[in-house]
Amino acid sequence: MNPSIYENWNGHQVKLTWIPGEEQRETALVTSVHGICLHQGLVLAVHVEGRGFNLPGGHVEPGETPEQAFHREVLEEGSVTGTAVYLGKMEVNHEEDEHFDPNGKYPMIGYQLFYRMDISEVHPFQREYECLSRIWVEPEEFEHVVQEHRLVKRVLEEALHREAQR
Repeated sequence: MNPSIYENWNGHQVKLTWIPGEEQRETALVTSVHGICLHQGLVLAVHVEGRGFNLPGGHVEPGETPEQAFHREVLEEGSVTGTAVYLGKMEVNHEEDEHFDPNGKYPMIGYQLFYRMDISEVHPFQREYECLSRIWVEPEEFEHVVQEHRLVKRVLEEALHREAQR
């Protein structure tokens, strides 16, 4: 069974479910892409203005595939490049959100896609876009540093497990 949690996102009650491995075929329901970026055994975290340390990631731009968007986002936010492999998706379900706006920019049920990137090149950090800094975190310390929801630890576990299968 896939693990689910409830989170309050800016006053909205959302149900998050981690679904490893299963590809998301309908890209119109993809709300964002994110990733576990690894370099010399450490995980990249970016300090996003107003949100603390997070995984690099963001929205898919028109004309991009989700994987292209992921590569663009990690270059913009973390100043890194590398090879990526798809890990799975996080279902973001607003069915129990009494404040959900059906005319808003997000679907009732949408998906955040997650990738693992093996970093091949670390570029000078530019402090562009909304990122103030980047740090390298030991996997054991990840949950104490990254300010995202509790299921992101499962995504990290999946990324590290994927490494063992190579």
